[in-house]
Amino acid sequence: MRNALLAVRSAVLWAASVIHFFVVGSILFFLGLIVDPRKNDWPQRWFFRNILRIAGVKFEVRRAPGFDPERTSLFICNHVNIFDPFVIYSAIPQFVRGIELESHFKVPVYGWIMGRFGGNIPVPEAPSRDGLQRMNRLTKAAFDNGISLIAFAEGSRTRDGHVQEFKKGVFKMAQRFGVPIVPMSIVGSYEFFRTGHWMLHPGKITVYIHDTIETSDIRPADADELRERVWEIVSAPVEEAMKAQGRS
Repeated sequence: MRNALLAVRSAVLWAASVIHFFVVGSILFFLGLIVDPRKNDWPQRWFFRNILRIAGVKFEVRRAPGFDPERTSLFICNHVNIFDPFVIYSAIPQFVRGIELESHFKVPVYGWIMGRFGGNIPVPEAPSRDGLQRMNRLTKAAFDNGISLIAFAEGSRTRDGHVQEFKKGVFKMAQRFGVPIVPMSIVGSYEFFRTGHWMLHPGKITVYIHDTIETSDIRPADADELRERVWEIVSAPVEEAMKAQGRS
């Protein structure tokens, strides 16, 4: 009986979320044609936060005392499910855009918004010299214009709740452009919705925004050490929550 009620609840929440996404998302896309997206940040945040409300998510953000909300930064976060962009945009208290696969820009409504709202960086599906040069050029332009970026250093969504090994590219990027890194941890999202399943479980998502890490004094030779350090920071709250649930 409980599973049947959960299935009905999930179906209703999915329907409401999808309708809201396509209707409001389309409005924001067309609004973006006439209004500078940087002057149009509030309705975008309301839209992303509202997706979580409609999906039945309780939401909390915890900021470390060493986090500098005024600094243009590269936020590095664990990748859980398709709700991550809505979680992240609701949590970061500054103008932020994403580094995402080029194919995401072709998704109806979501991809249109990504392309229209300047600063989002497409990552080539098949790396090429031209594609990487374009990505680096757009990334530099975003940082130069005071736009913070978010990257999923794992490169793919988790299938077991644990934080996967981080790839090197985003850390080299931070060093190349001299921007600080802000580690972020999404906790509770895997329990809410697991990739490969469709049920939405009642629960709470907590986002931990950790201390800002300077990269200007880190040598390229120390990139691996930086990667391990950030991975440990991001994974710590995730692993702690899993242990508390007996899923270590």
